Amino acid sequence: MKIISPSYEILFMPDADLILKLIEQAGRICYKSENKITADSADQFIRRLILSGHHSVIEHMNISVKFICDRGVSHELVRHRLASFSQESTRYANYSKNKFGNEITVIRPLFWTEDSTAYKRWLAAMKNAEKAYMELIEMGAPAEQARSVLPNSLKTEIVMTCNLRQWRHVFELRCSKAAHPQIRQIMLPLLKAFKEKLPAIFDDLYQKYRTI
Repeated sequence: MKIISPSYEILFMPDADLILKLIEQAGRICYKSENKITADSADQFIRRLILSGHHSVIEHMNISVKFICDRGVSHELVRHRLASFSQESTRYANYSKNKFGNEITVIRPLFWTEDSTAYKRWLAAMKNAEKAYMELIEMGAPAEQARSVLPNSLKTEIVMTCNLRQWRHVFELRCSKAAHPQIRQIMLPLLKAFKEKLPAIFDDLYQKYRTI
């Protein structure tokens, strides 16, 4: 059994200047202020759009991110309906095969230290789940049946694509103090990455959640 930490990878994000220029062009059509477009006018214009709540304009651009997380976190991600998802399938992924190292991979829970009783109990449960899964495969069960014993901590890979407005909504929900700690574990660093690439669109959210 392999134990790993969650992670993310930004798979697709257009050049920041291209994003800002398109959003400014679309937004200024609303106000018929195209004559005010200059080489450096996009940043402040978009910040004013965000501040005023005119967020529909930022729907014109999408970003795709691959998450490596546990199945519990992925279940929260797919609840965001205005997005597209492609996820590793436990029906077709047979973890007894060489391509998976003949083992399952699970995500380390951040809320228990490795010397704690809770962590040791979790670890025993993961090993028992792996053992039961492999035994079912050996008995002839297909992967889609054997998966019934796999744990919520099982590693999964999921690609999520949505527009910038929806990403803001995702961060609002998943970076808040009320969010599950394991989804905050990946969403807070992702928000920082988005903010560094597109500060005009995500800086306000980063400032809001960075210290929570």
